[in-house]
Amino acid sequence: MSQRVKVKQILSDDRTHYEVTVKGWVRSFRNNQFIALNDGSTNNNLQVVINIENTDAALLKRITTGAAISATGEVIPSLGKGQRVELKASSLEILGDCDAEKYPLQLKNKPSLEYLREIAHLRFRTNTFGAVFRVRHSLAFAVHKFFNEQGFVYLHTPIITASDAEGAGEMFRVTTLDMKNPPRTESGEIDFKEDFFGKSTNLTVSGQLEGELGAMAFGEIYTFGPTFRAENSNTARHLAEFWMIEPEMAFYELEDNMDLAEAFIKSLISHILEHNREDLDFLAARLAEEEKQKPQQERSEMGLLEKLEFVLNNEFMRITYTEAIEILKNSKPNKNKKFQYLIEGWGADLQSEHERYLVEKHFKKPVILTDYPKEIKSFYMKLNEDNKTVRAMDILFPGIGEMVGGSQREEDYDKLVKRMEEMHVPVDELSWYLDTRRFGTAPHSGFGLGFERMMLFVTGMTNIRDVIPFPRTPKNADF
Repeated sequence: MSQRVKVKQILSDDRTHYEVTVKGWVRSFRNNQFIALNDGSTNNNLQVVINIENTDAALLKRITTGAAISATGEVIPSLGKGQRVELKASSLEILGDCDAEKYPLQLKNKPSLEYLREIAHLRFRTNTFGAVFRVRHSLAFAVHKFFNEQGFVYLHTPIITASDAEGAGEMFRVTTLDMKNPPRTESGEIDFKEDFFGKSTNLTVSGQLEGELGAMAFGEIYTFGPTFRAENSNTARHLAEFWMIEPEMAFYELEDNMDLAEAFIKSLISHILEHNREDLDFLAARLAEEEKQKPQQERSEMGLLEKLEFVLNNEFMRITYTEAIEILKNSKPNKNKKFQYLIEGWGADLQSEHERYLVEKHFKKPVILTDYPKEIKSFYMKLNEDNKTVRAMDILFPGIGEMVGGSQREEDYDKLVKRMEEMHVPVDELSWYLDTRRFGTAPHSGFGLGFERMMLFVTGMTNIRDVIPFPRTPKNADF
């Protein structure tokens, strides 16, 4: 029996007149002799031609859209349009039947993304999601490749934790207590001493704090894992479970942090452009079609590939928050009251519309904003000399807004404790974190990149639920 060969390999091979076995799923079957076969290795199908005279009628009936088949035969030059080669089948076997009447995925009807979200367990079989999830695989590989080449240590930080790194408080609780009858303390509170871990625990919102511990031993580490936010938000930008990449580097000042983040992002994009061109071309065409449906003023000025090249080929513009506020305050949309959130002055928390204005209209390149007011940033960020701003940096992208958030961390023990007290972060619960400042502290920095945010950017998809295999959102935890 010949060895199974993947469709992608056959289509990219210049040879003809050799025997192979292919296995995959039927995308379409026409004239009782032409099967479009797809095996997931590429969006392109292989045409399998069967001899109607020599094929049993009962077998022909079972060749339906969605059925899994195995075909053996000779790869020959194709006379038909649309393909260079085809497989002339000498034998064919049905591996798994599919009742075409009941099969919910009728590709000829061009199902909408909304409909596909309802049958998310089958949507991988469409061209759009085939391309998206092959890119996701490649992007994850590129993350590890970049950090490995830079000599970073990959650190697995806990998914179950007792700390709240962001101080946001929107966390999923992890417990084994009986919800109907939890143990109580004398004052009537739930007694978490009786719980599995002997204290209240939750799903992590970030691996950063634990990551810092690793950086203080290995120099440079990165985490790449799932994080969770119990934010009751149903927007196209929010998930309850998503993946974060969080490097932490000892001896890095803010400038080094920005240099690394820019190099990292560019290396990811260049990896995808090099290794996933076929999928990107498909997604770019899909996006161009989608853009045509929008009113002129809402259309993006750049296509998908142009956007990727735009980030790759431009130096990121670096400006302070204070400079950005001046630009925004004096901008046309602000003066003409076109912004939904008008910029009155210093101290305003920037919204996505402001971030996109700076990138897409004002500078026309990606922007790194630094030195934000301390009031709108986290407790662990290093205070500047002015005592008003912190050494934070956010990287802003076209179409997305904030892509990366990071900072130089406060390494001074006394200053950090003071900030924690000001922001009501429990000092005693984080004594392990403060130990890195007690024992051999050093300047250090880090940042976080939301993996799904990056996926939105590189695929051109507009809803974050379409770039993660099984989305977790309010009232939705299927599969």
